[in-house]
This record gives sequence, structure tokens and C-alpha cells, in this order.
Amino acid sequence: MRSVPATYRDATSHLRLVVNALRELANGRVDSASEVTLTANAATTVITDPRVAPTTKVFLSPTTANAAAEQGAGTMYVSAKGDGTFTITHANNAQTDRDFDYVVLGG
Repeated sequence: MRSVPATYRDATSHLRLVVNALRELANGRVDSASEVTLTANAATTVITDPRVAPTTKVFLSPTTANAAAEQGAGTMYVSAKGDGTFTITHANNAQTDRDFDYVVLGG
């Protein structure tokens, strides 16, 4: 979804931008998703994302078999959140394909 500026050259054009942004939002086109691969040979993965704040909710969805197994093992969780960053704690192993989609909401 394209960002709408707080001010614009004329009210009619500005209103059109707001309406279009609301339509995009209603159709599920929200710029809150990304991807992450858990760091191999480490017990944490730090993600830098400017949309994250300490109160943001982070939702992870596995996209590979090893990612699904990691999530299914119950040892993976979001262990820290801050301004522009969050940390995932997980198993320390050599797998390089523990890939996830993630969505951040709120903040």
C-alpha cells in the first residue's frame, strides 16, 4: 500500500489518495509483511524492520520443511522487540533453509 502524505497540493487530489489507500487496505494490501531465514549455527536471529516497536505483534509462517519442523518443535519464539528490531530465539543448528514469512501488526 502506498503511503499518503499528511499534506498535498489540493484537497481533491489528497482525498483521492486517501480513498485509494483505504481501498487497498480493505483488499488486504497492507505493507506489513516480509521474509526471514533463521541464522545457521546461532541460537538467535535479529531482524531489523523499521515498522517494529516494543508493542508490535509479530506472526511467523514457515515456508520450508525445516522451518515448519523448527516451529513444530516448540523451541522458537520472539524473545525481544524494540524500536526497529525484533529477535527470534531458536535451535542452534547448521540448517540454512529455515525460511519464514512474517507479518508485523500494531506498534
